[in-house]
Amino acid sequence: MTTIDRRAFLESATAIAAVAALRPRPAAAAGGMKKAVYVSMLPKELKDASGAPRALSYVERFQLAKDVGFEGIEIGTITDPAVAAEIKEASAKTGLVIHSVMNADHWKYPLSSADPEVVSKSVAGMETSLHNAKLWGADTVLLVPAVVNPETSYKDAWTRSQRVVKERILPLARELKVVIGMEEVWNKFLLSPLEMASYVDEFASPWVKAYLDVGNMVFYGYPQDWARTLGKRIHRVHLKDFKVDKDQILWKNIGEGAVDWPEVRKAFAEVGYAGWVTAELEGGDAAYLKDVAARIDRFLAGQKPFVA
Repeated sequence: MTTIDRRAFLESATAIAAVAALRPRPAAAAGGMKKAVYVSMLPKELKDASGAPRALSYVERFQLAKDVGFEGIEIGTITDPAVAAEIKEASAKTGLVIHSVMNADHWKYPLSSADPEVVSKSVAGMETSLHNAKLWGADTVLLVPAVVNPETSYKDAWTRSQRVVKERILPLARELKVVIGMEEVWNKFLLSPLEMASYVDEFASPWVKAYLDVGNMVFYGYPQDWARTLGKRIHRVHLKDFKVDKDQILWKNIGEGAVDWPEVRKAFAEVGYAGWVTAELEGGDAAYLKDVAARIDRFLAGQKPFVA
């Protein structure tokens, strides 16, 4: 996480509020989509006049996100009830909408594991995430449903994860009215939009949808193709960019990588997507975050997010 130098940005909570004068107008009217930021992108501290770091509260961090142009935020799973309550209060005080929860335990404890203890820990993590979402008023929890590895075949990952979700997670999601958003990521699973569509459809439930990450498939597919194939299955969207350089995949800011952003925007318009789009990039200071928000605005307007 990036520490902000006071001369570069802020010295106090009062200064955070002052950024509001520079706040860009939201671009929600562009196709109905609203822009959000993942919580890890927001700074956790700043330096005071003596150069010593001062921790920022969730209220201050949320206000900063609002001031630079974001309307919502995605939060990772929180197990501490006191912290969860603090986050709820920060959202209420700032008006920053918590629209989604990113589940935390699906990598460490895959639902596709053959070990019942591992699976139970994963289910417990999802239960916490779903209750977080209900507390905060979010209607989505992001889930990486399975991991293919030397111990878990593709077929087993498919059948095991579906069985656990149907029997042990979906009932709670239905009760709390929270959608489980299945995300494609570098887990060697759901490697094409056709597979993702089939995987989601087999649940036959309005509480299981796709959480499309625009950048995750750039080295084996095209996000505009995924968007057009998944269509109405898409419930939420992550925004990030990568540049593929020989055998390396380099993280890039929005508009500086391999994603064809105007074509992705066109695809979203074709399928009628009008939900949240969330930046999931490295963190930075207010100037950096304001630039990210502006890039998303240009994307929503059908323009290239960045022109060198």
